[in-house]
Amino acid sequence: MNNYLDIKPEVATALAQNKPVVALESTIISHGMPYPKNYETALLVEKTVQKNSAVPATIALIDGKIKIGLTDAEIKFLAQKGPEVIKTSRRDIPYILSKKLTGATTVSATMIAAQLAGIKVFATGGIGGVHRGATQSFDISADLQELAQTNVAVVCAGIKSILDLGLTLEYLETMGVPVLGYQTKELPAFYTRKSGFEVDYKMDTPKEIADLLRTKWAVGLKGGAVIANPVPKADALDPEIMTQAIDQAIAEQQALGIKGKESTPFLLAKVKELTQGKSLVSNIQLVLNNAKLAAEIAVYL
Repeated sequence: MNNYLDIKPEVATALAQNKPVVALESTIISHGMPYPKNYETALLVEKTVQKNSAVPATIALIDGKIKIGLTDAEIKFLAQKGPEVIKTSRRDIPYILSKKLTGATTVSATMIAAQLAGIKVFATGGIGGVHRGATQSFDISADLQELAQTNVAVVCAGIKSILDLGLTLEYLETMGVPVLGYQTKELPAFYTRKSGFEVDYKMDTPKEIADLLRTKWAVGLKGGAVIANPVPKADALDPEIMTQAIDQAIAEQQALGIKGKESTPFLLAKVKELTQGKSLVSNIQLVLNNAKLAAEIAVYL
């Protein structure tokens, strides 16, 4: 494994000294937003983790290595290349490593890399899940299987609202993945604080969450946990407007026949267009909010 892992010195030192580290994905840089906003946001997320007493470890695959912690130049490279970089899930990792290609990690790939490095907490925007119409398409994100088997907690603003939230919750329940609401009983829906669905347990403090995670893994229960952290009130979007935008985006996606790993980037970009950029502003703020909470949980762990 040492042949493939390349851990940034400051991250390696933090892990060796049992200091808090937070994993960060790189697909949000390459596929989540345009340059230079993606570059600026990635640096801001890292600074947010640092401000809250933890060490950030942005993850990507570069030159045959799983990079745990990126340099400023590497982040900028991913940001400038954008969608040219391969969106990397579990199935893509061996191909990209063996070919020495560049891959930006999704939730599932970031969880795998984090576990290999010994990182327990990961902050992202929203997790993938069961796509709408999955009863016909079988389009289900690999994120859910990873949550079932990989011991990394994922701090997010809930399930991406372009997905089928109800079916995703059912899938997570079947796989034994706890869905925890940070100071809320209602599942947040990415851009909005309301979804009409409940989380499994409301958790009021980062320490409570850390205690639950420690207990879960101590008794040998494999898998992660979803820590659903609502988007800040000031940055939340109107649920009705978002529903209309998402429905229109999905209709266009189906008309164009876009499937698989291209679905989510297309839908997020279309929603951004339909909301005149408001969804992007909300997306950035919720990621920063998640980075803060993830750092606080990592400190207690």
